[in-house]
Amino acid sequence: MILPFVTDLEVDAATPRIRAQLDSGGLLAYPTETVYGLGSLPNDLGLDALARLKGRAPHKPFLLLIAGRSMAERAGLSLSPAAQALADAFWPGPLTLVLPGGEGRLPDRLRGPEGGIAVRHTSHLGMARLIGALDTPLTSTSANRPGGPTAPGAASIGSLFANAVAQGHLLVLDGGVLGNVPPSTLIDCTGPVPTLIREGAIPRTELRRKVGRFAP
Repeated sequence: MILPFVTDLEVDAATPRIRAQLDSGGLLAYPTETVYGLGSLPNDLGLDALARLKGRAPHKPFLLLIAGRSMAERAGLSLSPAAQALADAFWPGPLTLVLPGGEGRLPDRLRGPEGGIAVRHTSHLGMARLIGALDTPLTSTSANRPGGPTAPGAASIGSLFANAVAQGHLLVLDGGVLGNVPPSTLIDCTGPVPTLIREGAIPRTELRRKVGRFAP
């Protein structure tokens, strides 16, 4: 199924159907401020389904999309002074921070090799509205097959994952066709000094211009 997901009315109308999809262990495809993503609830049922759909190793972690810093804090994630400065400057937006904490509240399989969990406060208005209404983070990974390009819109997602859509395992939220936007910039904030893992939509020069000594 493909649901329209552009206006506030469309987001609100879709939310009960989305909630039912997620609660049953189903998956979503959705627009973000960068590329279309695939996601689930951050639990073992959803993570298993997402790993199967993507064809990736179960131990490889996914990031989390949140609707506000308080959501990360409620999940037990900790922001260092550097992470706080980066979040103040670039959240909501295409900045993903790897944060320590979350023990006992989030699945350990979301942790990367550095021991943290990758989190982004999304600036996509529809997704922020949805996540706020659901009151839970959603997992996120690019809507593509391993090694392939990210699907630019709902129709291409429907073709790429046709079986999952037809069987009801994947619900597609149609936010229009997205442009060729780089992925989010990814920074490890688990240690005393932040480390740039991936330079994406926010270049290193902009990080340093905005936060100075707190930039990687």
